Amino acid sequence: MSALRFSAVVLAAGLSSRMEGPNKLLLPVGGEPAVRRSVRTVLESGVQEVVVVTGHQGREVMAALLDLPVTLQPNIRYEDGQMRSVAVGVAALARPTDAIMVCLGDMVLLTADDLRELMAVYQAHTDSSIVTPRYQGERGNPIVFAAAYAPEVAAGRKLIGCRKLAEQYPDEAYFHDVAHDRYSVDLDTPADYARVLARLGLKGGEERAAGLA
Repeated sequence: MSALRFSAVVLAAGLSSRMEGPNKLLLPVGGEPAVRRSVRTVLESGVQEVVVVTGHQGREVMAALLDLPVTLQPNIRYEDGQMRSVAVGVAALARPTDAIMVCLGDMVLLTADDLRELMAVYQAHTDSSIVTPRYQGERGNPIVFAAAYAPEVAAGRKLIGCRKLAEQYPDEAYFHDVAHDRYSVDLDTPADYARVLARLGLKGGEERAAGLA
């Protein structure tokens, strides 16, 4: 079987409403904004094209990514929710592709190998059109889906990434049980941020710099 072509959409438009002030995507992680770390990981995974969807504090998020080889796509209706950003990002993909990976901009523990694992699982399960990681019964991210769905996703008719994914598309979805929780750890709250920094051996200085300690 020839290798499939993968593209990626990174969602970086949200309001960060639970972070109590700062934009979680701009919080420092290892000396760089969280969103930059996440996007670099996606680029390192070997996908052929990356679209980053911006919204809340879009200029600042774009400034953190300007020198990276990605397409920066604003979502002027970002307050409508994540599914709107997915649709905008998928519509902005320009290169022919076989599968699309939808990533979250605040999942800084994920590695390029983690993403390549999902891509390999997708390629191995040709009878499934949607692959989702799952850890101890909890659905994670990113989600990989067939590019054939792109027109429906871009039009908002197929809600790839929604929490009811399995119920909506039971015959199309494959859940890949993973060995660790990196696919389900994000930065929604100050406590999440503290835990992630501790796991990365960075706890202390960056929290103070962000005004969260």
